[in-house]
Amino acid sequence: MTTRMPHRRRALRGLAALALAPAFARAGVGGLPSAAHDASSPEWEQIRGHLFPGRTLAAGQDVVQLIAPLRAAYGASVPVKIVSHIAQREALYVRRLTLVVDKNPSPLTARLNLTREVGQADFETRLRVDEYSHVRVVAELSNGELHTDSRYVKTSGGCSAPPNRAAPALIGKTILKLEGSLQPGRPNAADVTVIHPNDTGFELDEVSLVYIPPHFVRSIAVSYAGRRIFDSDLDFSLSENPTLRFNFVPHGPGELRADVVDSHAAHFVGRLELG
Repeated sequence: MTTRMPHRRRALRGLAALALAPAFARAGVGGLPSAAHDASSPEWEQIRGHLFPGRTLAAGQDVVQLIAPLRAAYGASVPVKIVSHIAQREALYVRRLTLVVDKNPSPLTARLNLTREVGQADFETRLRVDEYSHVRVVAELSNGELHTDSRYVKTSGGCSAPPNRAAPALIGKTILKLEGSLQPGRPNAADVTVIHPNDTGFELDEVSLVYIPPHFVRSIAVSYAGRRIFDSDLDFSLSENPTLRFNFVPHGPGELRADVVDSHAAHFVGRLELG
C-alpha cells in the first residue's frame, strides 16, 4: 500500500490541476483541444478589446442566441444561425450584429448594420472555420447595450479548402429568393446568395501549386422599395458563394434589391420584384 500512495497523490494533483485550468486550455478526447461554449480565449480577449474597448458585454441567450454544430463535417461550410429574442420596435431594437471566429486568420467575419425594416433580427449563413474555435455573436441594441453568445465548433481546414471553379463566368451573379408568398406588414424570410469563390489567400491551386490571391465579397446592402433593410461589412470567413438569410417587413409591392461589392471593387446587383 505504501508504495502506491505517491502515485495516487500525483494522480489526484493532476486531476486538481485539470479542474483549475481555464476551460479553453483543456484537452478533449484524444488530446484534441476542447472548451466550454461560453469560455473565453486569448484571441477573443484581444478582439473584444479592439472592437468594444471599455464596454461591458452581457453573456447569455436572453437577447441573442447563436446556433452552430459542435462538430462540423466540412470546415469550409459551417452553418450558423443568429436568433434575436427581441422584436425590432422603435423603443428598442438590434442595430448591429457582429460575428467573430476567434481563431480564423481574419476573425471579424461580418458586421451587420440593421434597421427596424428587418422586423426580426434573425440571420443565417455559412462560415469558414480554420481550426477548433469559438464562434461568437455580439448584438448591439439601440440603447447601446451589448449582448453576446458563443458556441465552440470542432472542425478545421475551412480557410485553406480550394473553391469550386466550375462556372467562373457566373461570378457576381446575385440571387434573391422569398420564402412563400409576400406578407405585408410582417417579417418575411428571404435569402441573398452571391456566386463567388470568396478566396481567402490561403488556398493552394492544385495545378500550379501557387496560392490563390484573396478575392471575396466585401459588402452586401439589401433594400426593399427603396427602404434600407440592412447593410453588411464582410470578410473571407464567409463560405464560398456567400449566403445571408434574413427577414424584412414589406409595406406593399416593390423591388427587393441587393447591392454587392467585392475586394476587387467589382459591383453586382440582384433584383426581385414582389407584389
